[in-house]
Amino acid sequence: MVIRNVILGGMLFLAGCSQGVDHKGKTPLAEIGQSFLYKEDLQADMPAGISGEDSIRFVNEYIRNWAEDELLYRKAEGNIPDDVSVDELVASYRRSLILHIYQEELVNQKLGNTVSAEEIEQYYSQNSELFRADQPYIRGLFIKVPVNVPKIGNVRVWYKKNSQEAIDMLEKFSIGNAVHYEYFYDRWLPVSDFSAKIPLKAIDSDFDYLNRNRNVEVKDSAYCYFLHVENFLPKDEQLPLEYAEKEIKEILINLKRVEFIKQVKKDLYDEASEHNDIIYY
Repeated sequence: MVIRNVILGGMLFLAGCSQGVDHKGKTPLAEIGQSFLYKEDLQADMPAGISGEDSIRFVNEYIRNWAEDELLYRKAEGNIPDDVSVDELVASYRRSLILHIYQEELVNQKLGNTVSAEEIEQYYSQNSELFRADQPYIRGLFIKVPVNVPKIGNVRVWYKKNSQEAIDMLEKFSIGNAVHYEYFYDRWLPVSDFSAKIPLKAIDSDFDYLNRNRNVEVKDSAYCYFLHVENFLPKDEQLPLEYAEKEIKEILINLKRVEFIKQVKKDLYDEASEHNDIIYY
């Protein structure tokens, strides 16, 4: 039987219909001191497709949880310290929430999330000290294969070459043979990304290891790991623009938002002052 049509029987709390209460067309299921749980609210939270014993169990637990929360709220309401002004806290939160929503809408309407490539490049060049690599970064290729994979000798030749032919051969070979294959000639990745992929402690302890060893082959009892480093960016060097671009865009958008809201506040203040809307005592 579909839960939305089930007859609510065997519940821990029975529906109560208090006299003189306007339920606005809703059907009450339970009541505690003029607070009501309605059938429509329960149905809105009902998991799709639930039926039979599961539906009865859900209804019972739902009503029980509602009652416990309501009783705890009533207990708390009568026992909070006198110096805790809930109304003031609610008013303060409401004010902050309204301001936040309005500012977000205003900023989205007027500014959006557009930042030009020129703005990004300018910020990047003027704030290069903010975009230093906290570890080495590399570009290249990585492949992990079982130790007994056929023609593994070819992999030892292909992975070292940055040629379209070698890359094509590796990609074809990786289908059905490689456990993991990653081509990243086109993007920088932190060396730490490979610490968990290759059983080689030197990667963690020696920041210049992959600069000196551009072709790395490691073997354990199950797999062979091949890493080719085409480009190496040392620790503390400036990160490439393409790597820092996303962060710069977020920074510029936030700066624009702050400046925009500051100007809106100033304009409102100037207008109110001009019309003598601000009364000083």
